Amino acid sequence: MREQLTESDVKKIEEEISHRKLVVRKEAIDAVKEARAQGDLSENFEYYAAKRFKNQNESRIRYLERMLKTASIVSDQSRPDEIGINNTVELYFEDDDEVETYRLVTSIRGNSMKGLISIESPLGKAIKGHKEGDRVHVMVNDKSGYDVVVRRIIKTQDDSQDSIRSF
Repeated sequence: MREQLTESDVKKIEEEISHRKLVVRKEAIDAVKEARAQGDLSENFEYYAAKRFKNQNESRIRYLERMLKTASIVSDQSRPDEIGINNTVELYFEDDDEVETYRLVTSIRGNSMKGLISIESPLGKAIKGHKEGDRVHVMVNDKSGYDVVVRRIIKTQDDSQDSIRSF
């Protein structure tokens, strides 16, 4: 599946790749050299830990580069009165009688614990493009769902504070 990224996501991923290649890679190689210099590698925990860290860094670089090659770039094409990418929304959950605030983001930034919901999640797909006052039915699976009411939309364009999720 292709990741959907904004231009800002692409820039942050490129910055992370650069940092990992120029800074983290050098630190990892130095750690491996230092651990190797300690002698017997058969029982050298520091050597194996350093090699593992180096391999994890290289794996993350490959993952991010592959993501950039296959990603599709999305932008907010919503009208001023509609929910779009990077907009914060207040939603009224009728079943729970609660109001919750979320920000609609790309899948790579999604973090429901921080109130960031992906445009690819069931809730994100359902509310995207709706207006204040709209009642939206969110399908969780083929058989069940729930209703939310869009209370308020706060338009934001700057997503520079959001971080890219690390794996």
